[in-house]
Amino acid sequence: MDADADTVVFEAPAHFRFYKSGRIERLNRPPILPAGVDEATGVTSKDVVLDAETGLSVRLYLPKLQDPSTKLPVLVYFHGGSFLIESADSSTYHNYVNALAAAAGVLAVSVDYRLAPEHPLPAAYDDSWAALQWAASAQDDWIREHGDTARLFLAGDSAGANIVHDMLMRAASNDGSPRVEGAGHVFFLEKPGCENAKQLMDRVVAFIGGA
Repeated sequence: MDADADTVVFEAPAHFRFYKSGRIERLNRPPILPAGVDEATGVTSKDVVLDAETGLSVRLYLPKLQDPSTKLPVLVYFHGGSFLIESADSSTYHNYVNALAAAAGVLAVSVDYRLAPEHPLPAAYDDSWAALQWAASAQDDWIREHGDTARLFLAGDSAGANIVHDMLMRAASNDGSPRVEGAGHVFFLEKPGCENAKQLMDRVVAFIGGA
């Protein structure tokens, strides 16, 4: 056994630590919140498992409808967290997407993709692509009855915004299917000018399995 396996090689204070062994320690995790009815907004949420083998799931958010026949735009949301932390059911993202669905009047699909380093990239991209195709095909009764997949939008923050970019490129390479009407917060992994920042990014990218 490597005596240095538990040596910390990188730490993002209050977020995570990388160890020489390849292990990650996630710090200060936000509470996990169950799906259900939000009394403040009237939004109802539920979890759907898409792949029991990989653990891929989504959390759907349906705003309170005055007219049950109303068809809402469908927003697929990808959470942030450097591909290393966070989840669709964390208080951070449950509360945010819940409020977003209420304010924007959209049926939201929040994707709970697999995290690195346990599941290196492209696992997060592959999970997200599977979830996007699932949402676009209206396999769930909420989407089928209350969603308008002709008005399909993507959004995300941080790593999630980078996933949005990847989803758009995959759709373009797939004869434009599924058709996406719009996207927000698209984020590119660029090479920073500062040498220290470049070294930091290179270390993180190597850890999550990126090229």
